[in-house]
Amino acid sequence: MELSIGEMALIAIAIVVLFGPDKLPQIARDLGAGVRKMRGAVEDIKTEIMKETDNPVSEIKREIEKVKDAAKDFNPMKDIEKDILTEPGSLASNEPPKPKPADDETYEGPVSR
Repeated sequence: MELSIGEMALIAIAIVVLFGPDKLPQIARDLGAGVRKMRGAVEDIKTEIMKETDNPVSEIKREIEKVKDAAKDFNPMKDIEKDILTEPGSLASNEPPKPKPADDETYEGPVSR
């Protein structure tokens, strides 16, 4: 809402006529104090809203950081390697691998070659 110079002058003349020139400084002080109180109240409300909206966001950020840290420590290959190394007949066992019956010349039994 913008006021032109003419509109402001008309408002000033109306105030002087209604209240008189001797009460004009007191009205200006009261009006200024009211504007300051309103600005302070608006700022308090704004700060309170920011606190309330910032709280869930910071909690979400903390949860994301926890998930990232857990993902850094997670190594699925470690579990697979452990399973392969402890499995009987795996590469880590001391037994030599048994040949397939088709490849074993000493194997007795039915074999399709």
